[in-house]
Amino acid sequence: MAEPLEIVYPAPSGKPLGITPWFRFGASILRPLLFLIAKRDWRGAENIPKSGPIICVSNHISYLDPLVFAHFLHDNGRAPRFLGKAELFRIPFIGTVLRGAGQVPVERESPNARQAFEHAIAFLRAGHLLGVYPEGTLTREPNLWPMKAKSGVARLAIMTKTQVVPCAQWGAEAVLPPYGRKISLFPRKTFHVWAGKPLDFSKWYGREDDPIAIGEATEYVMQALTSILEEIRGESAPATRFDPASTGHPRVGNYKKRKRR
Repeated sequence: MAEPLEIVYPAPSGKPLGITPWFRFGASILRPLLFLIAKRDWRGAENIPKSGPIICVSNHISYLDPLVFAHFLHDNGRAPRFLGKAELFRIPFIGTVLRGAGQVPVERESPNARQAFEHAIAFLRAGHLLGVYPEGTLTREPNLWPMKAKSGVARLAIMTKTQVVPCAQWGAEAVLPPYGRKISLFPRKTFHVWAGKPLDFSKWYGREDDPIAIGEATEYVMQALTSILEEIRGESAPATRFDPASTGHPRVGNYKKRKRR
């Protein structure tokens, strides 16, 4: 078995905290575009620490989500780090900007996926804000409620004893539907991102190898997300959380496209 990577990142600096020249370049282009596309409903910024390691998690409803989520965090004083799907980093110039902005590619569902965990730990040790989508892909739930998540964020929070801030998003799906390519700009939409109070995982500390504890902690995260999203939408989520494993579709990727083939 290969030895784990020894990854070290520098402490975040600048304003917003964690900014890099490439991050600033990307923000200078994308933030004005996002202002044009939609209005903003940012709430709960007081729940995001201005410094120090923190994990911010969000539901996943559109390919626009990372831009909207990063916009929210940037506006509230933190330049986040994400572990993004490797395909994006292979796009000419886009990959250069992403790497320069401090983001890290992940080969999902592969033997190398473990390396993503090592990068996440290194980011937190350095004092960065780490953005995570616990579901690992766009939700497959028919009405776009959060589905059953992967266990990575719970294990990471327990191992590193880092607090987790749940942030629910809504509105991006009205501009770019899940797995869609056609953007709807009119009438002008609103991007909602609400941050809740930090979650406390201390009851599970030392139990990162206990499947029951990890399952409980994972559902704890998703229930917090779902509760905030219920407030945003003014609706109640289904009593039973949707399990993507029950569909037989691939765990990640555009399952609709694959189904049509």
